[in-house]
Amino acid sequence: MKKITSTMFLLLLTVAVFAQGKAKYVFYFIGDGMGADQVNATEMFLAERDGVIGTTPLLFTQFPVMSVVNTYSKTNSVTDSSAAGTALATGVKTYNGAIGVDIDKKPVNSVAVRAKKTGKSVGVITSVSVDHATPAAFYAHQENRSMYYEIATDLIKADFDFYGGSGFVKPNTSYDKKEMPSIYPMFKEAGYELYRGEAAYKQAKKGARSILVQDESAEVHSLPYAIDRKAGDMSLSFITKSAIEELSKNKKGFFLMVEGGKIDWACHDNDAATAIHEVVDMDNAIAVAYEFYKKYPKETLIVVTADHETGGLSLGTGKYELNLKALAHQKVSAGELSNLMSQLRKDKNNNVSWEDMKEFLGKYMGFWKEVNVNWEQEKKLRDEFERTFVQAKKTFEESMYTKTEPLAARAKEVMSDIAMVSWASHSHSANYVPVYAIGAGADLFKGKVNNIEIPMKIGKAAGYKK
Repeated sequence: MKKITSTMFLLLLTVAVFAQGKAKYVFYFIGDGMGADQVNATEMFLAERDGVIGTTPLLFTQFPVMSVVNTYSKTNSVTDSSAAGTALATGVKTYNGAIGVDIDKKPVNSVAVRAKKTGKSVGVITSVSVDHATPAAFYAHQENRSMYYEIATDLIKADFDFYGGSGFVKPNTSYDKKEMPSIYPMFKEAGYELYRGEAAYKQAKKGARSILVQDESAEVHSLPYAIDRKAGDMSLSFITKSAIEELSKNKKGFFLMVEGGKIDWACHDNDAATAIHEVVDMDNAIAVAYEFYKKYPKETLIVVTADHETGGLSLGTGKYELNLKALAHQKVSAGELSNLMSQLRKDKNNNVSWEDMKEFLGKYMGFWKEVNVNWEQEKKLRDEFERTFVQAKKTFEESMYTKTEPLAARAKEVMSDIAMVSWASHSHSANYVPVYAIGAGADLFKGKVNNIEIPMKIGKAAGYKK
């Protein structure tokens, strides 16, 4: 975790406050599902992990401007990511499910398009698929967020300079399930170089315009969770660094949108440890942008916000205390825990003992070893073990993005209980989300704002054409 030193921060704060120039370089970070409590939980976890009651600040929470944002859509008090993404991209409220279109399904241009018209280089990157709701809202115009193939073809029409993420969900299948020409030759014909994986990108001679995704053997829907990341896996920080290298070649400046998309996924799954790792991971990507900012503080604007909060996370379960440090002993996401649990079944020929399972949960969750498990919590785990492993009554439990072994789901619930955190749902909430800003035009973001104001303020700070 990179932190701003006190002296350096005060110096840069002074520069940020008094800088009056236009933002030549714009970084727009969106933490999908990252409400105020996701940020607070991360900072309190970092402090508890180090034996301190309080908070250890993330980099972006030290920015000089901080406010709150409401997130409702045109049709729903609780937004989805597509309507919220469209609002944050275009400054227009719309219906849930819409990508870059208004309530009447008419196309509306994003702040990224305005940046392109002004002569800037433009990048859109994410930790999930490039055709997912939030990134798509910056370049596509489709009436339904599930129109993945159609969204991917809009990518070409937008003519941006750099795209990055895990991959493309439906590269050759239309929304109405018809077989279509692959999008990949289309990218090539449009002048894009497609790079698969970190190693391939590092070794290649870069073209004028780039699309960076994972290698062909990796999951197309998302990058691995930070907590599950292995050597060779791509990270949001790497994609951010790569985008800066390419976009900064334009002497007129650039606009870069960066989505930390899997904060939302972890919160849909009510997986506190994994969500915290994702917030830290986005902060690490912000640190890459901040290093650029330090070189050009009078010409750079960094804005950090969220599209909505996910899960209704609450810190403290009635005991006037927290035990977030317990989350440090969770070694994998709940989804990966489920995968490993299924593999254990196979390795043991469906003959897993309770002692085997206790050893397994001790290894990956810290239970009974580093983390105390009380009688009620152990009973909850043991009862699920008896039902799904002994009686073989197994039905995978589903959240928005994950199918989970029932016992893995119970282990996740027990960990939340031990950490003293709770979740209101597996869905989005109407809670406020934060916004942070530093650099040229940061003062524009003071005071409570509506999400549709953010792209307008960015455009004003940067002097983009209407």
